[in-house]
Amino acid sequence: MGQFTAFFFAIATGFVAAGLSSSFYRLVRNKPPSFQLDTESTLGQIVGVCTLIFAGPTVILRNALRAQVFENRPPFWMLLSGCIATMWSFLSGVFLLGVMLSA
Repeated sequence: MGQFTAFFFAIATGFVAAGLSSSFYRLVRNKPPSFQLDTESTLGQIVGVCTLIFAGPTVILRNALRAQVFENRPPFWMLLSGCIATMWSFLSGVFLLGVMLSA
């Protein structure tokens, strides 16, 4: 497998994990994941942080798209957010692929 193929496969794995964890969080809590954690309980905060570890790219891209549409931010911010979300999904994809391949 080529280096670029492995790179894009890790990014795709990270984005899929982000989408699945974000959708599952929304299904359970009836609200989208956010970087503003609820202060209901300590367990809720721990679950929120664990979810955000993998759902972070979707939260970043959702916030960037909302800022682009509603606040009319420059396209540079959308590009920068996309780069950050891509690197985050790459790192989470490498972690998940490492865990899956070692099992």
